[in-house]
Amino acid sequence: ASGCITSAESVLITLQSHNEVLNFLASNAVADTASQKVAVISIAPQSLASLAASISSSSSVPVTPRQMLRRLRVFCKEALGFEHVFDTTFARHVALREHVKEFMERKEQHRTGECDTALPMLASACPGWICYAEKAHPEMLPFIAQTKSPQQVMGTLVKNWMGEKWGKRPDSIYHVSVMPCYDKKLEASRTDFYNEAYSTRDVDCVITTGEMQLLAQEKAWDLSLPVPGENVTSLLTSSEASFPELIQHSGSSSGSYLQSIVEHIRSTSTIPLHLSVKQIRNVDYEEFVLRRDGSDPEGDVVFKGARCYGFRNLQNVVRKVGRESGVRVGMGAAGRMKGKAAVQKRGTRGQDKAVEKGYDYIEVMACPGGCVNGGGQSKPPGNFGIDVEGFSRDWEVTGVTLDHAPEALTAKWGNKAWTKKVEDMYWHDLPTPPASPVLAGENHMTQKEDAGKDSEIRNKMADRLLIDITDDFCRKPGSGSHLFRTSYRAVESEVVGLAVKW
Repeated sequence: ASGCITSAESVLITLQSHNEVLNFLASNAVADTASQKVAVISIAPQSLASLAASISSSSSVPVTPRQMLRRLRVFCKEALGFEHVFDTTFARHVALREHVKEFMERKEQHRTGECDTALPMLASACPGWICYAEKAHPEMLPFIAQTKSPQQVMGTLVKNWMGEKWGKRPDSIYHVSVMPCYDKKLEASRTDFYNEAYSTRDVDCVITTGEMQLLAQEKAWDLSLPVPGENVTSLLTSSEASFPELIQHSGSSSGSYLQSIVEHIRSTSTIPLHLSVKQIRNVDYEEFVLRRDGSDPEGDVVFKGARCYGFRNLQNVVRKVGRESGVRVGMGAAGRMKGKAAVQKRGTRGQDKAVEKGYDYIEVMACPGGCVNGGGQSKPPGNFGIDVEGFSRDWEVTGVTLDHAPEALTAKWGNKAWTKKVEDMYWHDLPTPPASPVLAGENHMTQKEDAGKDSEIRNKMADRLLIDITDDFCRKPGSGSHLFRTSYRAVESEVVGLAVKW
């Protein structure tokens, strides 16, 4: 009973809604010029996939995530009054680069014994996982990466870097994000992401994919209708000319964090490395091992990682990390070994047999199936007795009251068949499928060469832009190396019940 929603958190969730967005836009439209804010909305690729799958299910012509982004851009500008509409894949690109950098820093610190519990590094993009760790397992916090999630990286970029380009202060920008997950509302409300100097959050309001659909319904806007130019492959957001749009990252539909580390290690290795992938318990718990080419299956392990989705698998991983690192799980900060002892204890494991090597990295997500199955995604077609966001749960138990909530919700979380459709839509037109063992540059790249070239160009553009952004920030006092990093702290939990029936 741990990653549960508290009464205080339920208030934060209900305060951020599509109604809040409508109220702001209405008041902003009639405000005098001096007090008017620039309205910006950033949309997660998982939300685009969910909306595209939802529209495609009731249309004879399938809609792609790219087309959905173009349609939402027109809707958000013409019907709602947003000035800028972005997707969040460039922010994810920045987060992935920072994530790899942080992992390599930790790996070096672990090798030299400079810090305790440096490895395994655990992913930091899932707010459900972060809430759970802060409340139930503070002893895990030193393992969690400090890299900001794509949502919060986007907040930094919009309120600071883009704001400066527009000649606007952070408090003169109203930034909305569209996410597949309710916990993203809690993430945006963290004090770490509040600018004290300007009394503003990096992300002012988070709405779910389902709430974006409600906005369209309430404005009587039909997202199934095409818009001019929706099939044009543009490297930059057409009307924004600022961020490359829909940057592709092969690996997982939850952000490809593990895959980006695996690819970096392979690309920088002076020797050929072989990747093997093994399913541990189910499709939501897979193990990735990089070995020297030609080595036996139990030797010469260079890297060992895992992809772990869903609360049950997550609990197993917490116990495993505790065992391998000499940390007493569930004992809080007092259970953590001090100094180099924990590092040394972990370091001795697996030296006799490489197969026993502990994990170096784990991509952790709280939702079964990952982010495409987030609790805020669009509902599957048909009447399954589910909520307006598409998933069955009893929100009243959590203390959260939602608009349009149906009665007597009893079915279990999610719908596997529908999640598979959203997953397939997410990978539409990508140069590589989501299959875990496939790496960029290998056989499957020939399937869609044009898409592969397009992806390579976008990634190079994104890397160049990231250099420019970092240079700009580094010239500002108080900015620099930790621009895209954050921190965590143990939280006393006032638990009122599980938000999800896992």
